[in-house]
Amino acid sequence: MGKPGAENSLSGARDFSFSIDRGGTFTDVYAEFTDASGVRRTHVLKLLSEDPANYPDAPREGIRRVLEAATGVQHPRGVLLDTSRIAAIRMGTTVATNALLERKGERTALVVTRGFRDLLHIGNQSRPNIFDLEIRAPDVLYEMVVECDEQVVLPLGDAPGTRAGRDPAGDSQRHPLGGTPATAVTGEALVVRRGPNLEALRRDLQGVLDAGIVSVAVVLKHAAIFPQHEQLVGELAREMGFQQISLSSVVMPMVKMVPRGFTASADAYLTPHIMRYIQTFQAGFDEGLASVPVYFMQSDGGLTSVSDFSGHKAILSGPAGGYVGYAMTTRWGGADPAKLQMIGFDMGGTSTDVSRYAGNYEHVFESTTAGVTIQAPQLDINTVAAGGGSRLFFRSGVFQVGPESAGAHPGPVCYRKNGHLAITDANLVLGRILPDFFPKIFGPQENEALDVDGARAAMEAVTAEVNAHAEAAGQPPKSVDEVAMGFLRVANETMCRPIRALTQMKGYDVTQHVLACFGGAGGQHACAIAAALGIRTIFVHRYSGILSAVGIGLAEVVQEAQEPSAATLGADALPQLNERLDALQTQASEKLQEKGFSGEQISCQRFLNLRYEGTDVPVMTPAPSDSDYATAFEEAYQREFGFKLEGRSILVDDLRVRACGRHSELPEPAEAPSDAGPLPLPAATTSAYFEVGGRQQTPAYLLSDLRPGHQVPGPAMLIDNISTIVVEPACTAHITAGHDVRIELAQQALQGGASAGTECDPIQLAIFSHRFMGIAEQMGRVLQRTSISVNIKERLDFSCALFDADGNLVSNAPHLPVHLGAMSEAVKFQIRHYAPGGAGEAEGLREGDVLVSNHPQLAGGSHLPDITVITPVWEDGRVVFFVASRGHHADIGGISPGSMPPHSHSLEEEGAAIISHKLVQGGHFDEAGITDLLMAPGRGGNPAVSGTRNLQDNLSDLKAQVAANTKGIALVKELIAEYGLDVVQAYMKHIQANAEQAVREMLVAFSREQALPEVGSVSTRDQMDDGTPICLTVTIDRRDGSAVFDFEGTGPQVFGNTNAPPAVSQSAIIYALRCMVTRDIPLNHGCMAPITVRIPPGSLLAPSPDAAVVGGNVLTSQRVTDVVLKAFNAAAASQGCMNNFTFGDEGMGYYETIAGGAGAGPGWHGRSGVHTHMTNTRITDPEILERRYPVVLHQFRLRPGTGGAGRYRGGDGVVRELEFLRPLTASILSERRAVRPFGLLGGGSAEVGVNLLLKRDGSVVSLGGKATVQVQGGDRIRILTPGGGGFGPAEGAPGQQQHSGGAAEVQQLVAAVDSQVAAKRRRTGSAEFSVPLRDGGSVQRYVQNQETA
Repeated sequence: MGKPGAENSLSGARDFSFSIDRGGTFTDVYAEFTDASGVRRTHVLKLLSEDPANYPDAPREGIRRVLEAATGVQHPRGVLLDTSRIAAIRMGTTVATNALLERKGERTALVVTRGFRDLLHIGNQSRPNIFDLEIRAPDVLYEMVVECDEQVVLPLGDAPGTRAGRDPAGDSQRHPLGGTPATAVTGEALVVRRGPNLEALRRDLQGVLDAGIVSVAVVLKHAAIFPQHEQLVGELAREMGFQQISLSSVVMPMVKMVPRGFTASADAYLTPHIMRYIQTFQAGFDEGLASVPVYFMQSDGGLTSVSDFSGHKAILSGPAGGYVGYAMTTRWGGADPAKLQMIGFDMGGTSTDVSRYAGNYEHVFESTTAGVTIQAPQLDINTVAAGGGSRLFFRSGVFQVGPESAGAHPGPVCYRKNGHLAITDANLVLGRILPDFFPKIFGPQENEALDVDGARAAMEAVTAEVNAHAEAAGQPPKSVDEVAMGFLRVANETMCRPIRALTQMKGYDVTQHVLACFGGAGGQHACAIAAALGIRTIFVHRYSGILSAVGIGLAEVVQEAQEPSAATLGADALPQLNERLDALQTQASEKLQEKGFSGEQISCQRFLNLRYEGTDVPVMTPAPSDSDYATAFEEAYQREFGFKLEGRSILVDDLRVRACGRHSELPEPAEAPSDAGPLPLPAATTSAYFEVGGRQQTPAYLLSDLRPGHQVPGPAMLIDNISTIVVEPACTAHITAGHDVRIELAQQALQGGASAGTECDPIQLAIFSHRFMGIAEQMGRVLQRTSISVNIKERLDFSCALFDADGNLVSNAPHLPVHLGAMSEAVKFQIRHYAPGGAGEAEGLREGDVLVSNHPQLAGGSHLPDITVITPVWEDGRVVFFVASRGHHADIGGISPGSMPPHSHSLEEEGAAIISHKLVQGGHFDEAGITDLLMAPGRGGNPAVSGTRNLQDNLSDLKAQVAANTKGIALVKELIAEYGLDVVQAYMKHIQANAEQAVREMLVAFSREQALPEVGSVSTRDQMDDGTPICLTVTIDRRDGSAVFDFEGTGPQVFGNTNAPPAVSQSAIIYALRCMVTRDIPLNHGCMAPITVRIPPGSLLAPSPDAAVVGGNVLTSQRVTDVVLKAFNAAAASQGCMNNFTFGDEGMGYYETIAGGAGAGPGWHGRSGVHTHMTNTRITDPEILERRYPVVLHQFRLRPGTGGAGRYRGGDGVVRELEFLRPLTASILSERRAVRPFGLLGGGSAEVGVNLLLKRDGSVVSLGGKATVQVQGGDRIRILTPGGGGFGPAEGAPGQQQHSGGAAEVQQLVAAVDSQVAAKRRRTGSAEFSVPLRDGGSVQRYVQNQETA
């Protein structure tokens, strides 16, 4: 390994280079040094990260041990460590990650623009888990907030356009902004309405200092393009004595106030903590350390010096080392490393990291760690909650792996600490781990071997549960080996899903990759993972157990420079862009030269962050050799998304330069000798169990005994002192010239040994659940890649699903609650429509037909913009399944752009209504026919009603939906080819039956908890703002666990648009049931199988076919959900509304839904400022909103005290206030403006919402719940959203609302609350969940975006 710049200048005596990965449990040390004979050698070491009884700092202790062992010279503990032989120290550390996870960073304050004190609490307003009624979001990192009274505004400008409108000069004259003109760093014109009031700020900051806080993050609106105000605040804070000042414009100069604010607050919170650790680390060395280059690993895969190391760049330090390690070392003789595509597979104790490398590091630029969104380059590493410590369960007839983890303490059963059954135990029981070759570090004294007997006893206990269930179901029993292998198969499928997603979502073929395996547990699963994915080659580095430390040693020293831009890419702009890139490159290179790197050792990569105009998907585009950024961007866009947007301008969001100080080049891999001689005798022979062949005598070889060129056929095990590699049957391990291991899989291994009968097997049940969900997920990725519109491609407002031959839901992705039950109704309608006696009987269904519909009342739709495309899957001349995709189309006609009118009174006014149409027949896409249907509303005689305003996007998105369905059909047919049609259909039924069983158990448990008779009922009601009641009686029959949901008493349909089609009520019910089951079950028809729904015809929830329904989908759905949860005493009312707000004109439109308060429940307070239940949409960042639309956002904060009082308080609503810069039409469609969100079991009601128009003349007008107004420049709309209800009577604290009942009634309510809390704990259990710490890789980001569409 070469030494960069500064290291080369050191004297020859300094010959030890240390690369260290300080992990949460272990610290890995990789050292290179020159021995007495002048030969370059390596030394590896693994030690506990925390062992205060023996040493204060693990990395320093590791260096001490290596120096002693290699030199023979004593380096006593307690004496400053001699640095005379140390050439360099490179280190990755989890200090920042642990501080975030444990919330042990520096006490911090936030300075933010006035009106936005709660912005980082609200974030993007979505909730992390849509089925968790207890909305658990991490606390913000700061303790105190200081609001800075300043305002920077983007004027309309002079040129007409989408934002500026037709007459920007006239509008600006009629509504002058005032203030002082200024220029942004991007060259854009700005207006400074108010500079910071520094005297007021000084007083407020003094209060922060007085509270003992000396770290501050400064986040001002538009600071990325106008940093002067933050600089003034920073100078003041520095003068006052603050020790850490993190300006968002310095920490990450990118437009987007929320992620930039999170990043700045993380920097202020973490950097002092890291610096204290570094000082502690350095304090144990002698003064010679000042001459030793010390570098720290960053999340982007590059090293940086101590002076440049900051908290927000340290989050992925260790995993980044592993990424660099496999990227740089996966090479062998005969293979061209430049042409290899690799999947990194890092399986640890609690989780598994997967990533991809193909010649360039793949980065993401916004990620979430421990609940904190970080805006900075990070390697695209995706985490799944399955590792060696993942716990094993048999629940309701299904094998389940994780997400709970046994952790390091107490660990798996075999650790001898009264631990939990885990994957490691399964491998041990199956003979795939040999205790004799494992360190004896277990038990109370940490001196015993792994406990095989204990692990087997625990597995026998689970096997007894499995067999008891099997006996009751009339199924054959399983052996302990079969059960243990079943858990491994389920775990492997869990880990395969993100790998498939990582490759396929970017347009790559997973089978063309090499599986680069590392981490302590990876070698035991690599062959099975590769076989399941169709990968033929596995590579395991000789130091795979400490590859993060190796990668840290191979990483380059990196210096990044970046600035925002507002340019349009083109020949005119390119010279100026290159000038700015030149300046950034000079800035980054000079910093590396200051670290001792010569010009020859520095390489620079230039990027433009580009996107199509009108989209929100930027592509960080590296500089092409011919400087044709446009072509490079379009090629990258085409590869990832499947097409190009013709005729669209390309916008430049950011300029970026990445400068690297490089090591000497890695040597070319050598060929292994063709004749290495005979294999050595195995170190042991053991009985190991494999999926193919069962128990087999398996040789175990020590890796140190094998020589380059040796070939080891499977089954076999290869063992070193830190890992075990299992070579499965039909696989062959090759020892490379570098003593690494390359495993080749024969075709027999790729075909696998999976087989199944039609009887329900609990192992296959879990595997088929993953496979069916994987089909729906991959359909979604095709739809996202091939669609055109912002709604589908970027907001991901769609769902894809798989149905059985009767139209019953089998699997659904990506979890839009309002789509959950509705799509099944749409498929069933089409089945009836073309069946004998149906309206389409004469036409019938034929192979190759693709159907389209959206009618809410007649065809199972939710509202007209949601168009469903349905494709039958044929086998042997009959329909065996259906696949379907539903997408929200931005416009399908009606009386207003966006097809979401607040004052519609008939369905005709809401757009095109399609009952059934063959979109594709005989392979022909019927463009003329669907065009006619989409344009039909404009031909109805009502001049106010238009056909679709965006036909081309409609057609393109419909073609994308057809493509997604085609992908689903191909995947279903692959599954049929693998298992047989009868088996696949049988498991569709088994999976539905499993979900049905879970719902029946929940219903029976509720009935008993409420002390209902064997057939008993609970009833409740609520009402809409117009007084229309929603009534529900739930009758539960404990004899079979069934229930009737009867909405008798619900009011009639209304002359408005809050009518809700029956499919919406079905969605609300299935959503509520899934929330109340509390364990992870697949969402499918089984959830509704025990349920009978009765809705009075002609009522609000079953309106006539021509009734308006757009508000029913977005408002009434929330109220139905509240009523269902109220009937089960599951949660108080949430805000009960989506607060749909739109504004625009003939050339521009904008739509958002706004957060409010969540209802409290048994054992939790309601979350404030969050979306609830049937919606989870992200809200536009304040800076993006103002850059793209003619508005100024004045406030986005919480409404303190608006949540209902109670033992558990309801969440507060929010205040959102916008000023308009020119005349526009604005509309609000909302509820809970008259009827307060109810509390439950004595909890107080929440405050209602209020919608106000603040005219520029000073007058204020209340708009009510539903209104459309013409606003002028200078007018404002202030929306105050409702809170959530409280749960249980308040305990009488000052200021809390007291329950009005007598003491006896209050006592009864308290007892009822205690009962509900206890019942919830029984249902959820007390196990601690090991949620993946990182959810910011591209796969997780995609899933999050779908869940917040």
